[in-house]
Amino acid sequence: MDDVAVSGPLPLGAFLKLAGVAGTGGHAKVIVQSGDVTVNGEVEMRRGRTLQVGDVVGVGGREYRVWSSPA
Repeated sequence: MDDVAVSGPLPLGAFLKLAGVAGTGGHAKVIVQSGDVTVNGEVEMRRGRTLQVGDVVGVGGREYRVWSSPA
């Protein structure tokens, strides 16, 4: 599992770009709408879902944990 540091809550689409899974917002939209993204083990189809620290995002057989960036 890879930790991805964030500075606060952010939408799933932005997280996918930050994690390097998607190159653009449009690419993130396609990935999410394909049904291949999970959040905390459940399929998530909403690109705008707000992620919180501790959430685990799964895509393409990999998992990414939302982690708090040091202030």
